[in-house]
Amino acid sequence: MSWQTYSTSFKLPDGREVTLETGKLARQADGSVLVRMGNTVLLATVVSAKEKSPTADFFPLSVEYQEKFASAGRIPGGFLKRENKLSDYEILICRLIDRALRPLFPDYYYYETQVVVWLISGDKEVMPDCLAGLAASAAITISDIPFGGPLSEVRIARINGEFVINPPVSAMANADIDLMVGATEQNIVMVEGAAKECSEDDLVEAIQMAHNAIKLQCQAQLQLAQQCGKAKRQLPEPPAGDPTLKAAVQEFAEARIKEIVKAGMGKQERKEQFKVVETDFLATLGDEPDPDKVELAEEYLEELHRDIVRNVILDEGLRLDGRKTTDIRPLLMEVDFLPTPHGSALFCRGETQSITTVTLGTKQDEQMLDKSIGLEYSRFLLHYNFPPFSTGEVKPMRGPGRREIGHGNLAMRSLKQVLPPDEENLYTIRVVSDILESNGSSSMATVCAGSLALMDAGVQVRQAVSGIAMGLISEGNRVAVLSDILGDEDHLGDMDFKVTGTENGVCGVQMDIKIDGLSADVLRQALYQAREGRLHILHQMNAVISAPRPDLKPHAPRIVKLYIDKEFIGAVIGPGGKVIQEMQRETKTTINIEEKENGKGEVLIYGADKAALDAAVMRIRAIASTPEVGEVYNAKVKSIMPYGAFVEFMPGKEGLLHISEISYSRLENMEGVLKEGEMIMVKLVGVDDRTGKFKLSHKVLLPKPDGIADDTDGSGTDNRNQNRDRDRRQGGPPRHNRR
Repeated sequence: MSWQTYSTSFKLPDGREVTLETGKLARQADGSVLVRMGNTVLLATVVSAKEKSPTADFFPLSVEYQEKFASAGRIPGGFLKRENKLSDYEILICRLIDRALRPLFPDYYYYETQVVVWLISGDKEVMPDCLAGLAASAAITISDIPFGGPLSEVRIARINGEFVINPPVSAMANADIDLMVGATEQNIVMVEGAAKECSEDDLVEAIQMAHNAIKLQCQAQLQLAQQCGKAKRQLPEPPAGDPTLKAAVQEFAEARIKEIVKAGMGKQERKEQFKVVETDFLATLGDEPDPDKVELAEEYLEELHRDIVRNVILDEGLRLDGRKTTDIRPLLMEVDFLPTPHGSALFCRGETQSITTVTLGTKQDEQMLDKSIGLEYSRFLLHYNFPPFSTGEVKPMRGPGRREIGHGNLAMRSLKQVLPPDEENLYTIRVVSDILESNGSSSMATVCAGSLALMDAGVQVRQAVSGIAMGLISEGNRVAVLSDILGDEDHLGDMDFKVTGTENGVCGVQMDIKIDGLSADVLRQALYQAREGRLHILHQMNAVISAPRPDLKPHAPRIVKLYIDKEFIGAVIGPGGKVIQEMQRETKTTINIEEKENGKGEVLIYGADKAALDAAVMRIRAIASTPEVGEVYNAKVKSIMPYGAFVEFMPGKEGLLHISEISYSRLENMEGVLKEGEMIMVKLVGVDDRTGKFKLSHKVLLPKPDGIADDTDGSGTDNRNQNRDRDRRQGGPPRHNRR
């Protein structure tokens, strides 16, 4: 027995080869393909049910992407030590695949379909997300599942001024544009990415170059299908229509729906009025109408509603809420809305509202991401929440879904472009957007509210960022590009194109297209119309707060950064962490120490109280410092002796403060002069060359009384007195001096 395998390959513009192979693995799936690039190998499978789902009224597609830890020779962390639920990173890749594939399946294809893509071998220089869409499409293309593809997805990045397709991981540090583009051989279907304030023309150029690369990848899939592809299943037939019922719906409802569409009502009122029309028509079908006829009538009403909305926009330039195509909804916003968060903002655009908070944390709060390729850390977090009450609905409130994760990621990538660099920003920053009302563009409201809240928190962002969602209505040669779309315009339209950016350029994009064909001219028009809307929003945001606050809120944690020599790191931490834990407990600060490549230890001290910060800094500097002659120290009396006191002037550094160095007045004994635990300022006036003992003085810090002669050695110490006391401790002066 031998494997019957089929393969084809193509080369990227820089010469790297990508291979598609099938016939060896997962042969019971409807389609399975291995995609190889370097040492990266992905397995994609697809299975579609043979029987139509009896309850589905939409295409029941599920996409699962998972990276096996064995692909990088790692064992998963955590208690279970196995791959578990998908990470946010994996969910984002699932969305990239799903959004590109879904529009290409036939209408009325209500068959349960599952696409599974696994990373089974990983190359640290090859990002698997740019191959996942290709793998999924190839598996469907060679299967018997009806499909309007093939398609592919590529990453295009501008690195040092040059566009690169699927660049190596190491090169991405120099990228100022990073896009994922999904397309068929004919049309763009999906765009997702971020940029460092690029121009609209640069964005269009990047998308077009990505599409050119995708065409070659689609041809490779067709070549593989010619070798081993299966005959496609028969396309599902649309449900039987009822022309008489359709005409009755149009006659009864057309004028009433058109009146509602042109009335400029709010979302809930408009919804209620449409429901009244539906109820009134269904009442004309009799007391006990046929359920199938009722379902068909509801479909005809929805279809009529869609056609009227689109035609009113195309013919009259009038939208559901009464705006023109380029108008932005009314804006309301506030900062410092909540008293205790470190930053807060309320942003309202029409019937979409976000309340967003910023929390500043320590390095210990950064997020650890356990990926197959290794551990990664993130110090900027953005979480987007979409509770059911925001749309007036009742639903179970569970963890964030894929939509919430995707919307939050778009806002995070957009705001990340204007954050100060890590060496200037020492905080872990968490932004949370809670959507309180939603009627379209809630992710863009998150961007605007997040920008305002960061400025309110005193995070030194370079510029404000705003976002806008664009729509498209297209019928033949008639095209209308819509600014700041409503939820219904998203649902009834042909494109959802979200654009974020500053006054200087674009920071983030997310585009999904539902129709075949989007010309470069229409894409460019949408981008420039989005720019006008974005600047309008930025102008109003700047009227509320135009620059970050110069300082943090009084209750926000402060950070002090200092460097110590590598050899002192252990002393600051102490045995078993004893020293650093004691410092944190006594000063009520959080201290983080990390060894850097320059041989230094970076110490970050976090605390809300300045005095506590200063105390922690002083203690660390004391541990990590070398005593210097001439420096003044705040010393603690450790023990009292007849001839003076032993004091600790630095952690672990003690010396004798001789009785003669306490005061210019002669002291006969130490009784009542000092007590253990007392603090006293001393000056290090010398170090014994032979013994290394420290010579300390307090009196040199006091005003010198008149008539006092200069010290014999200029150090502020009377060595004769100290020598006499030393002689007494050692049994008296030398024998030849005795009488």
